Amino acid sequence: MDVSASFQFLIDGLRADWHVLAPDWRGFGLTEWPRDGYWFADYLADLDALVRALAPDEKFDVAGHSLGGNIALLYAGLRPDHVRSVVSLDGFGIPAEGTDRAPEKLTAWLDALALPPALANYADFAAVADRLQKNNPRMSRDRANFLADHWAVQQADGRVRLNADPRHKWPFPIVYRLEETFAVWEKIVAPTLWVAASDSRIPKWLSKGGQGDAEISRRMAHIRGARLVTIEDAGHMLHHDQPEAVAAVLEEFLFAVRSTEEVAK
Repeated sequence: MDVSASFQFLIDGLRADWHVLAPDWRGFGLTEWPRDGYWFADYLADLDALVRALAPDEKFDVAGHSLGGNIALLYAGLRPDHVRSVVSLDGFGIPAEGTDRAPEKLTAWLDALALPPALANYADFAAVADRLQKNNPRMSRDRANFLADHWAVQQADGRVRLNADPRHKWPFPIVYRLEETFAVWEKIVAPTLWVAASDSRIPKWLSKGGQGDAEISRRMAHIRGARLVTIEDAGHMLHHDQPEAVAAVLEEFLFAVRSTEEVAK
């Protein structure tokens, strides 16, 4: 249930003067809630629409975290002529699924339609900050308070709720075919950086409890020249845990991309 303001700490860590656009995905933060729910392809369509509206005739760098990182990688393969470079922060796809899971997934989706999910609400913004720190003990109180003001919104009764559509908790009714993701990644031509976190559970999740490093390497092999950098003392929310370190890695990569372009000219 992240929001674009979540990147503020990373932005503060950047040393150069960058032009940064950080949109909220549909149904998160300040965006509206579509009545027909959420399909993954819609996120790609939203990004494509933003690009056509804001940078139709130029290449740009695209970076995202988790869900956003997966969208960024797919977009780089689908619109290779638009993307100068792509960075995914702890987003490496999701675990592969077999077609035998189709009945289970469709049933879970139907059950969710019958009993819509809900998000917890809180007494006040301080309680939201408490929850953020409980979820992530590395987070300072100042940062938790800042995020709480953006992650939550006050209701008419004075309580606050997360600023996100609870329908994001609906399970997807379709089977995730990793081979289709690989086919898109193999179309990426832009320099690609994967930024991992030393204490993230994502590699183990992707490998279903197996060898996480091996699974990451297997996935990276489908993107030509992809680099991997690991941020120490950070969990999945690495842009909260070590924003300065992430910013330094990001800038080093972006400057290297520009230097290569200048040499090529």
